[in-house]
Amino acid sequence: MRSGAGLQPSPLPTGSLAKTCIADRNDAHFLDTNILLYSISRNPAESFKRDRALALLDDDSGALSIQVLQEFYVQATRASRADAVPHEIAVGLIEAWSRFRIQAMTLPILNAALRIRKTRGFSFWDGAIVAAALALGCDRVYTEDLAHGQVVDGLAIIDPFR
Repeated sequence: MRSGAGLQPSPLPTGSLAKTCIADRNDAHFLDTNILLYSISRNPAESFKRDRALALLDDDSGALSIQVLQEFYVQATRASRADAVPHEIAVGLIEAWSRFRIQAMTLPILNAALRIRKTRGFSFWDGAIVAAALALGCDRVYTEDLAHGQVVDGLAIIDPFR
């Protein structure tokens, strides 16, 4: 069992994201909502993405945020989703993923997300993902929603499905 599992990290200070987090890098990777959603996909056309998502979730060095878990729950259980899961299953998955380090939405994360949005042109929600990953000391974020290969304050953006 990893030390620090389930503990809330310190909030991100208002200073430079890069200076704050690079010293704390621990080779952790941050998982965006789409990774969690692909892990439950029953669509045969998404089998490659499901397998890749499951492999990423098997690695205990993963990290998440409350935002990602909330987005997962809403999207996984929505009635219009072809392969929607019942509330109980979604809750069970969230409980299982609680073994990862999880970043709460705090005022420093909100402020960092707003700075990232302004300086990088990301959506607020993508800025919040990046801010949470930086606060957790991650060196990369796995997502298909941002430009593969881009680096933000030392955080590499990786599309694991490329």
